[in-house]
Amino acid sequence: MATKAITTTIAKKKMLLARAGQQELPAITKMVFGSGGVNLAGEVLEPSEEQQELKEEIYEKDIGKVEIVSDTQIRYYCTLNENELIDKDISEIALADADGDLVTIKNFKAKGKDSDFEMTFKINDTM
Repeated sequence: MATKAITTTIAKKKMLLARAGQQELPAITKMVFGSGGVNLAGEVLEPSEEQQELKEEIYEKDIGKVEIVSDTQIRYYCTLNENELIDKDISEIALADADGDLVTIKNFKAKGKDSDFEMTFKINDTM
């Protein structure tokens, strides 16, 4: 099963208001991690554009790297160090802006985090 990613409604609203000159668009600053991206059978769930939080949030961390992939895509990276989220299963991540709103949510098969290695997650923001 492929991963499933969406742009949230609140992100779309903020983009429209910024384009209209009604407000500034806050920067994406954090990656949020969760364990609720799969059902009991391990099947990847479809995230909802209306979601304002992850199903089972377990951690958040500052974005580590930003890569401009093309004129319509930016990729965000965040690395979990050896001492972070030990023995946790991660199956959902999100990008959060400086206001704390989730703007992109991605669900995938659960990944277990052991204590003896780092894990780097990436998520694309695409127009």
